[in-house]
Parts: sequence; C-alpha cells; structure tokens
Amino acid sequence: MSYTRRSKDELAKRVAQDIFDGAYVNLGIGQPTLVANHIPAGREVILHSENGILGMGPAPAPGQEDYDLINAGKQPVTLLPGGAYFHHADSFAMMRGGHLDICVLGAFQVSASGDLANWSTGEPGSIPAVGGAMDLAIGAKQTWVMMDLLTKAGASKVVRQCTYPLTGIGCVKRIYTDLATLACSPDGLQVIDMVEGLTLATLQEIVGLPLSPAT
Repeated sequence: MSYTRRSKDELAKRVAQDIFDGAYVNLGIGQPTLVANHIPAGREVILHSENGILGMGPAPAPGQEDYDLINAGKQPVTLLPGGAYFHHADSFAMMRGGHLDICVLGAFQVSASGDLANWSTGEPGSIPAVGGAMDLAIGAKQTWVMMDLLTKAGASKVVRQCTYPLTGIGCVKRIYTDLATLACSPDGLQVIDMVEGLTLATLQEIVGLPLSPAT
C-alpha cells in the first residue's frame, strides 16, 4: 500500500493541532516557524521567540515585511495585539525559568528515550549553532521535535542512541515527522498517528526500533 509524506505545511498544521488554548510556546529556527501560520482559528496561543518577542503572529503577507521585527531565524514576523518585544536577557529568563509550556525544535537526532541532538553534527568543518536550544529543551515544560523522519541519505533520525553531541537528555516528549507522530515514553516509542497508507510494521522497519501504538 502506498503512502504520501506530509508536506512541511501539513506537518506544521499537525503540530499546531496539538497546542492547547492559552499555551505559551517557543518556535525554534527552521521548520518550527511554520507552526505560527497554522494555529487553529479561535485558539489563543502566545508565541515566543528567543531573540525577545512574545505574541508573534503568522508570517507577514508579501510586501508587508518589517525587517526591524524578526524572529530568531532572522525571518520577518508579525506582532499580535498585546504582543511585545524586549531584551534578549529577559527572553532567556523566560526560557530558563519554566515559563514556557511547549517548545518546538528541529533536530538532527532524537533517541528512543528522548535525548535530543540538534546543535551540531560534530563533523569537521561543520558550523555549530547551539543558540538557545539547550535552555529551551530543559526550561520548557514540554519539548516537541518537528523534523523529517529520514536524513537525505535515508537513515532514520529517530535512533536508539544519539551519535551527535547532545542538546538535552530525556527532554523530548513528542516527535512530529513527515510520516508519523511519536511519543517518547518510559515504555519506549509509541505511535500516536501515521500518514494514511503507512502500516506500523513498515514504520517500524523504517525506524529500525520497536514501536507500539499509543495507549
């Protein structure tokens, strides 16, 4: 049976669907920034950017960009009514102080036990980009990862044990990918959902680790 991968916007919409009303959420650099465009109508989600913004809205319409108002990835953003921008140090105090309900981060690898590697591949000549990832991964009440399941070489980014330098240990609660949504639990990896046409047996073969349906 054939299956189709989620597009980046479909994946962002899937992540946004699980964010609860009233949540304070940090969106990391890269794919996670797309989540801002897919918050369900009528749901209040207060989006944070580590460079010092609270109350971000969706991406601006073409021609409406204000490059004095950017997120941590230097992309122009919008500010919702009541939103604010402030000093970088205050932003990190929010991150480290447990004031964020959820952070959504990209990743190079996530282990079955929820270890996160997302700041360096450790390869010679690679440019590390730690940013505030360590502060977010440990400071937020929940850390979610949003990424493609496979590398360009076809290897699973969900692994038994991370081989790249770690960002945080046992911090990831959910992994949202283009093929499936997984939960990291004390009982191992659990499958919350999969794209239509994909079976648990096929997904398990792709990941190469034991998987069980979420209870």
